[in-house]
Amino acid sequence: MRPQIVLFGDSITEQSFRSGGWGASLTDTYSRKADVVVRGYGGYNTRWALFLLHHIFPLDSSKPPVATTVFFGANDAALLGRSSERQHVPIEEYKDNLRKIACHLKECNPTMLIALITPPPVDEERRKNSARTNEATGTYAKGCIEVAKELGLFSVDLWSKMQETEGWQKKYLSDGLHLTPEGNRVVYKEVISLFSEAWLSAEEMPLDCPHSSEINPKNPEKAFQQKCL
Repeated sequence: MRPQIVLFGDSITEQSFRSGGWGASLTDTYSRKADVVVRGYGGYNTRWALFLLHHIFPLDSSKPPVATTVFFGANDAALLGRSSERQHVPIEEYKDNLRKIACHLKECNPTMLIALITPPPVDEERRKNSARTNEATGTYAKGCIEVAKELGLFSVDLWSKMQETEGWQKKYLSDGLHLTPEGNRVVYKEVISLFSEAWLSAEEMPLDCPHSSEINPKNPEKAFQQKCL
């Protein structure tokens, strides 16, 4: 059975298998080496994500994921007193929820590679009615990085990374919050770089069954006995 990589997050993760999506790109990179599983839930915050942990990551699993990305915060950062305040989670609770998620994942698999991804920046011009500001989202991004450092986890500071590029608002964001293909490419590059620098380099992982060039048409069984059976 191939190792499993789970992408856990909100709508930015849920949409990651669309054309040009970062999840689809990861699946292509790990083809025949690992199964990339998307568990993205549009509109969810970390408070609601806690209720999914035992469902997605059961503690009695015989084959827990080898790696998980945790990509929440865009909804937690919704402002109080605005249209999306039902999604708001106070910053300290957000950080504590990330700790709870990480602890559960470590209980599932102590060697699991866990990567916390910050929410992306917000283009306020195009999200005037979304109850989000870039400044508030930046506070949650900072909190995410703080938790990763505190727990010794890997992290991707997407909020800062995207703002290094001039014109990031339209280059990386399709509607001021969700990602364009270019924005998805940034996430993919950051995640694949992190995985490769850790111990999950796709180039170094074996194929799940023999390559077709290794199969002797006169004696195909030999290749499968060595590599698969």
